[in-house]
Parts: sequence; C-alpha cells; structure tokens
Amino acid sequence: MPDHPPQRPTARPTARSAALLVVRITPSDVGRRVSVRLRHDATTLTDVVGQLLAWDDGVLTLERRDGSRVEVAEGDLVAGKVVPEPPARP
Repeated sequence: MPDHPPQRPTARPTARSAALLVVRITPSDVGRRVSVRLRHDATTLTDVVGQLLAWDDGVLTLERRDGSRVEVAEGDLVAGKVVPEPPARP
C-alpha cells in the first residue's frame, strides 16, 4: 500500500466546489421552484428551497413549502438553481 502524505484542509475552494457555486437563476425564473445558497454572515452559508415569487430591485422573494416567505438580497447569493417539484405526498 503506497504511503501518501496526509491531506491538509484548505480554505480555498477546489475546482470542483467552485464549479458548484454558480448562480444559475434569473428573474425569468419567477414562478419556478429554486434552491439558493446565500451568505448569512461572514462565515455562514444558508440554503433556502421554495417557489421564487418575485425578483424586484435586487431582492428575491421565496415561499417555502410551509408557506413562510424569505427575502434574499441578490448580493448575498452564492449559488442558485432551478429544482424539480417535490414528489406528490399520498
């Protein structure tokens, strides 16, 4: 078995992780179900999944499945994509 030096954690994004952090939604996606990752503070990211209700003046409004609404500043977006509707519940 070959000896490999231990992997050191890095603060820099790898090519793979950097490729995943892309905002792939636009105002034309209003009405669709989206997943967004946003910067909550300097060290924390938060995910929100829901219907994109509006994208006005740099603010996105999403409605979660529980009916709560979340406003997200466009400048806080780190990643975003359109996602399929959840499966129907019996």
